[in-house]
Amino acid sequence: MSQNKTVVNKLYYSISEVSTMLGIPASTLRYWEKELPTVSPRKSQGGTRKYSATDIEELRLVFRLVKEEGHTIDGVKRLLRRRRSTEQSKQEVISRLEAVRSELLGMIDELDRVSAED
Repeated sequence: MSQNKTVVNKLYYSISEVSTMLGIPASTLRYWEKELPTVSPRKSQGGTRKYSATDIEELRLVFRLVKEEGHTIDGVKRLLRRRRSTEQSKQEVISRLEAVRSELLGMIDELDRVSAED
């Protein structure tokens, strides 16, 4: 049950490929998909799941939390919500800092312009 198999550079992977990569049954992947909103592979018109590299990384995280750290699915839900909240907070801070940076650069440009006139 090794989940450290290398991901070949493909756009999408089938459920059987992901199952083999992670060393878990496809039924576990379907269960995690049903229970965890962050696990959501694309589905073809016929309903075939197609997992992206990002989906696989999310599944690796879930695998680690459940299989290696012993968290329950409810515990994983809480951890993922907390992580998502933290990521949103980081993005808000980054946006504010970018706005401050832009304002400061504008002030520097204005000071340079005023200095050049003297």
